[in-house]
Amino acid sequence: MSQTEVTAGLLVIGDEILSGRTKDLNIAATAEFCTDLGIALTEVRVVPDIEDMIVEAVNALRARYRYVFTTGGIGPTHDDITADAIAKAFEVALPINDQARAMLEARWKETGTEVTNARLRMARIPQGADLIVNAVSAAPGFRIGNVYVMAGVPVIMKAMLEAIAPTLEGGRKVESRTVSAGVGEGALGDPLAEIQSRYDDVKIGSYPQMGHTHILTHLVLRSSDLTRLDAATAEVQALVDGLHAKKNITLPKEPY
Repeated sequence: MSQTEVTAGLLVIGDEILSGRTKDLNIAATAEFCTDLGIALTEVRVVPDIEDMIVEAVNALRARYRYVFTTGGIGPTHDDITADAIAKAFEVALPINDQARAMLEARWKETGTEVTNARLRMARIPQGADLIVNAVSAAPGFRIGNVYVMAGVPVIMKAMLEAIAPTLEGGRKVESRTVSAGVGEGALGDPLAEIQSRYDDVKIGSYPQMGHTHILTHLVLRSSDLTRLDAATAEVQALVDGLHAKKNITLPKEPY
């Protein structure tokens, strides 16, 4: 990692994700969010609603990355144990937070919702944590240390990401370039690896495209150093142009 790179890890929490009952949308949303801010989302973990596993994952990720984002498990039911696990990971108490309670009760008064012990679970915030505003349903997330704890419902998760964006420090924004090749990965592997060996600050990925009447491979280059990125892209383009000329390949001009 370069000194200018700001890294993050994402922890997705919930039995329903691992069982396939709920399709995760938050990984892509978080990845796009991080990319826009110049933050490198470096690792994603998915764990069940088991306290010790959440604690273990949180402690591992927060020691490794500048920022850790978590989604899921902060609702009103018995299996919403993320707040408990975070408090345990940081070895702090988990009291009802007065500000969180006031926010929730104000919303419940507007909607005629009964105040119950179950609903008040959403006001339990680890001691020393700051609240993350929830513009959708009022139930807040929270930040403690470098860990940002947010809802699993995608629309609420996105709202919380927007709320914390101004508080995050980004790194050098990563740009990307794509070179389209009309040959398979087998023809590209060795020369592409040679180019990669000379550009350790540029990530080069090969992605075969299916569903076309012709062979198509997208070569995607990513780096925060635009000079190096452009130089590597030029070499990859020259490689592809040479293979196309040798095999007499012409890619369609229309979108593909």
